[in-house]
Amino acid sequence: MYRKIIVAIALGGIEKGEQILRKAASLLDDGGEIVALNVIEDVPTYVAIELPANMVEDAMQDSRDKLNALIATTGIAATVEVRNGPPAKAIISTAESHRADLIIVASHVPDFSNYFIGATADRVVRHAKCSVLVDRQKI
Repeated sequence: MYRKIIVAIALGGIEKGEQILRKAASLLDDGGEIVALNVIEDVPTYVAIELPANMVEDAMQDSRDKLNALIATTGIAATVEVRNGPPAKAIISTAESHRADLIIVASHVPDFSNYFIGATADRVVRHAKCSVLVDRQKI
């Protein structure tokens, strides 16, 4: 069905990441590719001054390690990519740079705050140039 799938995985919900990684594998064409993506958000400058200089680099390496462990656990062949920046923008830019034809993101049931700020999944759905599958958390 799909030849290149970006699977956006939040490390705070690694069990959800495993679920959407398995979903991606079931939708992948023979010879297709899965990119397991995690995005490290930027730290505001006024906060970064108080933090160790290599904090972002350490967080990115930790993300790579956790994604590689997840891939090893599932046995699903995937490339690991970790980016830094606003999550929705990084997910969309990764999809564009890889010429992906599907993005899979997990989403929680929206609460009141999402109506003012908007969830990452909402932004990805609105701005992605390829298909987006939003895997909703079951209540």
